[in-house]
Amino acid sequence: MTIARVARIGLVVGALTLCGCAGLLGRAEPLSQAGDEILTRPDAPPEYDVLVAQQLTSDGRRAEALEAWLRAVAKDDSSAYLYRKAARALAQQNRLSESLEHATRAVELDSEDVDSRVFLGQLHRIRRDIPAAEQALVDDDGEPVGENAAYLLYQIYMDGQRLGEAMKMAQWLTDHERDGVRGQVASASVYQRMGRNEEAEKALRGAIEYDPGNLRVYWALAGLLRSRSAFDQELALYEELLDLYPYHHGTLVRRSETQQAMKNYDAALETLELVEERYPGDLQTSLRLGYLLFDAHRHEAAAQRLERVVAAQPEDHEAAFFLGVVRRRSGNIEGALASFESIPAEHRYYPEARAQIASVYERRGEYDLALAEVERGLEAGADRDLQLYAATLLAKRGDLDEAVARVELLLAENPDDDDLFFNLGVLYGEAKRTDISIEYMQKALDRNPDNASALNYIGYTWAERGINLDEAERMIRRAIDLRPDDGYIIDSLGWVYYMRALPLVEKGRAHEAKPLIDQALEQLERARDLTGGDPVISEHLGDAYLLLDEKVRALEQFEDAVRREPRLDEQPLLREKLQALQHELR
Repeated sequence: MTIARVARIGLVVGALTLCGCAGLLGRAEPLSQAGDEILTRPDAPPEYDVLVAQQLTSDGRRAEALEAWLRAVAKDDSSAYLYRKAARALAQQNRLSESLEHATRAVELDSEDVDSRVFLGQLHRIRRDIPAAEQALVDDDGEPVGENAAYLLYQIYMDGQRLGEAMKMAQWLTDHERDGVRGQVASASVYQRMGRNEEAEKALRGAIEYDPGNLRVYWALAGLLRSRSAFDQELALYEELLDLYPYHHGTLVRRSETQQAMKNYDAALETLELVEERYPGDLQTSLRLGYLLFDAHRHEAAAQRLERVVAAQPEDHEAAFFLGVVRRRSGNIEGALASFESIPAEHRYYPEARAQIASVYERRGEYDLALAEVERGLEAGADRDLQLYAATLLAKRGDLDEAVARVELLLAENPDDDDLFFNLGVLYGEAKRTDISIEYMQKALDRNPDNASALNYIGYTWAERGINLDEAERMIRRAIDLRPDDGYIIDSLGWVYYMRALPLVEKGRAHEAKPLIDQALEQLERARDLTGGDPVISEHLGDAYLLLDEKVRALEQFEDAVRREPRLDEQPLLREKLQALQHELR
């Protein structure tokens, strides 16, 4: 320690005897870690230890600050102030029993000190000793000792569903606080808990009339309206606030959340883009925008936002994972792989990141590499979906027996699990053993007639083969009833219409086929919109346009399919069709 530092501390300590604690409020320089010989001075008055405790607290050295407070108490055990400060410091170190002892002693020394009594009440509340908490917070007449005591009692009564007593405290606050706003908000919360929403709203609107600029009250009212799904009124409330506080960040964000709850995604995007424009450093809004743009299938714009977040916060692995998903959807496969590779093994998205990498290899027909990625994901923890994915990859690479054995191990533990029978059917389908595949799908439906995946699988398989088209349509429509927004099931329905139209066109009856092709296109376009784009769906659209002899539009769809990581095993003729059309249209 420097001589100047020693001199400074010495002068301050000497001055303590003249000015007490009043001169300790200035901001001193951080105490040296090497200054232990100065931090502990048995011969110094307690005011010295107060100074040290305050300085150490300011420096973030709370454990040492606590020791200083305890030394001050030891030197002056008649000071309620010192006991209260020591009690708070003990609580911060999670030494609650000792904190309670010191807080109790502080109240014994000065029962008129409201802060001490409120803190003692808080400790009793933490320990769930509600009678003791109440005793600390009320006077001899049973009235709260102060406004903060009344509010703590209100919280205690709300916790215990003692709504009548909570309302009394809320009304006490309304009567005794200068602005009464806290009491009115508390009253509204009690009314809401009672299911008396109109009275809750009336209380909050009364608070707004009393204090029209109080954001906390506005947001409490907005929360009440949200709980009642009164979204139009909630939006109107935000417009009022924005008139008072133009471009207020929190209000704009809440408005975007309400717009999303109303499924008005375009308006929500517009609001968040405004937030991003006004608050360019707000990464959380960029993240929200990224997710919302992804849901809107605006993948390049979503990628821009997520790239910004990841560049600024490389430790945000969740954002990095979704950046990989967005990049993959937009066709940036190498960028997607880099994002997935950045997810560390201890992160919760690591298994899914390995599955995403595996899926890229799978689409390229590189099943060994894909399987290795899935096994890496499984090393991070057993995951049934990954186990089933591994079995699928084994089947695709030709190891059907091992693939089936893995699923049968799971089935032995869950013999009536319809999803496992579905997955066995998928494995046999990958091995081109279609009849056995259908048998397992039927077993899945025997156990659960509402297994939408099995219904769709059978229907699409029949449609692919051009057989049982009426029954295929019935099963697919049943699957759509169960999952109305599943784009892949919608694609299956479109393919049924296509397969009905195809033989008519081949027989020269294009006029009869036209209504079926139009229905096919309607379903396939909806499937594309629901999925955000898929190579098989794009190929199906191209095939449908070809039936109409719209070759340019068919070419556009085949090109789109090639850009979207086509599945080589499912789309063996895609590139051939593309090249033939390109050659024909030159």
